[in-house]
Amino acid sequence: MRITHHRPSYLFCLPLLFYLLAMPLQATEKGKFLGAKETVYPDWFKESFLDLREDIQEAADQDRRIVIFFHQDGCPYCNLMVQRNLSQKEISDLLQQKMDVIAINMFGDREVTGLDGESVTEKTFAAAMRVQFTPTLLFFDEDGRVILRLNGYIPPHNFKLALDYVSSRKEGSISYRDYLAQNRPALPSGTLQGQPFFMLSPFDLRQREDKPLIVLFEQIQCPHCDRLHQELLSDPSIRDFLENYDVVQLDMWSNTPVVKADGERTDARSWARQLKVNFAPTLILFDPQGEEIIRSEAVFKQFHTESILDYGLNDAYRDQPSFQRFLSARSERIREQGKDVDIWR
Repeated sequence: MRITHHRPSYLFCLPLLFYLLAMPLQATEKGKFLGAKETVYPDWFKESFLDLREDIQEAADQDRRIVIFFHQDGCPYCNLMVQRNLSQKEISDLLQQKMDVIAINMFGDREVTGLDGESVTEKTFAAAMRVQFTPTLLFFDEDGRVILRLNGYIPPHNFKLALDYVSSRKEGSISYRDYLAQNRPALPSGTLQGQPFFMLSPFDLRQREDKPLIVLFEQIQCPHCDRLHQELLSDPSIRDFLENYDVVQLDMWSNTPVVKADGERTDARSWARQLKVNFAPTLILFDPQGEEIIRSEAVFKQFHTESILDYGLNDAYRDQPSFQRFLSARSERIREQGKDVDIWR
């Protein structure tokens, strides 16, 4: 009987295999960048030569004060500030009557002359003023002192209170925090929303593992606090980051005892005052030694909250002192993996 030998069938696939190996690997399609919004700033903003000595003197001569509005291209929070806050007649009228608003791009290259007479770029000036978020608003008195700083977007009601405080020159008689307390609604009743990962009282911050610390200052019946819990602190990706932190929740108006990392005994209300916490919620990140790294106030979005938590880990804040540059680099890394980034979700 004749036996026929057949070639293994895979030999016929070799030309195809060589062809496939020679083909370039297809790159992962880059993810989309979503949520950026370009903003048209009001035409009543001051057309300044960016010499702050001249701006402050001109404002003082007219019984006005200057406000520096730090922004950046595509910033949705800046857009919200303009479209939701500055579009309200009461706010717009007060700013136009009492203040000169000067816009500065935190990454811009225009020349700014500071109060010391030194000329630097917008981005260098913003870094010197420790601007980490946009919008950041700095309110100056007649002597060039910063009397109030608003980091990030502030909702209209609190923003209007800030303008009343500065325009009425209240800083000489009452702190901004106490002014807010006097003008907020009657003290509500109820309790703060809890989370299973919150540290339990008593709060002795000396007795912790070698982890960074988050302190959440909240208040009762606070819509933005509710949203923080319902939409963000319940998010799986944010919870993954939070596993690397100790997290303390405090009512910013309470007498809850706290022992700080340095051993000082205080209470929630006094500590909030010392830290100049003016809004609820305020999230503050501390390094394992108890030094503040960064904070976020009032309004939170998912991508920015994730990024703040990421920034506090693995010495990222030491490697990149500018949070906004860290944010941009993180966004780019995520998009290179083919994932979309939505900065307004």
